[in-house]
Amino acid sequence: MEKYRFAGRTAVLTGAASGIGEQLAYGLAERGSPLVLVDRDADGLERVAARVRAAVKVETHVVDLADRAAVAALGEELASTPVRLLINNAGVALGGRFRQVTLDEFEWVMDINFRAPVVLTHHLLPALTAEPGGHLVNVSSLYGLIGPAGQSAYSSSKFAIRGFSEVLRHELAETGTGVTQVHPGGIRTNVAKSARLGSGVDPDEAAQHQAAFAKLLSYPPEKAAAEILDGVENRRTRVLIASSAKVPDVLARVLPGSYGPVLDRLVALLARRA
Repeated sequence: MEKYRFAGRTAVLTGAASGIGEQLAYGLAERGSPLVLVDRDADGLERVAARVRAAVKVETHVVDLADRAAVAALGEELASTPVRLLINNAGVALGGRFRQVTLDEFEWVMDINFRAPVVLTHHLLPALTAEPGGHLVNVSSLYGLIGPAGQSAYSSSKFAIRGFSEVLRHELAETGTGVTQVHPGGIRTNVAKSARLGSGVDPDEAAQHQAAFAKLLSYPPEKAAAEILDGVENRRTRVLIASSAKVPDVLARVLPGSYGPVLDRLVALLARRA
């Protein structure tokens, strides 16, 4: 498959108002891609769009991806757009063991992290595959490689998007459409800080875990975005970002049934060093 060409080819990007999504928007604009940016943060979305309008054509959509009807309406609206690149980047987190979260809280995570990408991909697939050369990116996570305690909803959603991506990679190969699944590690974004807590989680206990985890979020989002776009250009099937994703990936493959204790010790060591 030939390298992906960005210039003049429309890209749809969700979660574009901050973090990795914001940096992806800037990187795509530098490469000449007209942009369709999606986020629920209207102010942040406009701030990002304003920075790139001088370089490329930009269209914005303020949508809460937890709203199933709104996501379906967005997909229908964008279906007639000549999209060549779709990046399902938006995501949310929810801390808590399965017994500590309600089904509504669990579904909220699944709606944003998995259902919304599925719906948007379904609506935009005809455009992506209309001719060879299109590309799809689904952002999973470190927790789409491993399933630690306390991440019942988040890991479930990220393993789901990983499986969805692998199936589409095989199904779309014959159309000349590439698929990249992305597994970021400890990226310096607001996802962890803005994570919700399950209704049954003790706030004090959660604050301790969040403080320890925050020390591991050190990888610059602009570097993560650059690696993703490099992966798109070179049609890579997987992009693992930072050692905090690469090391657990190896552990999960070498010790598939017993990586938990080893991973716990490793995380504790890294937190102390940080």
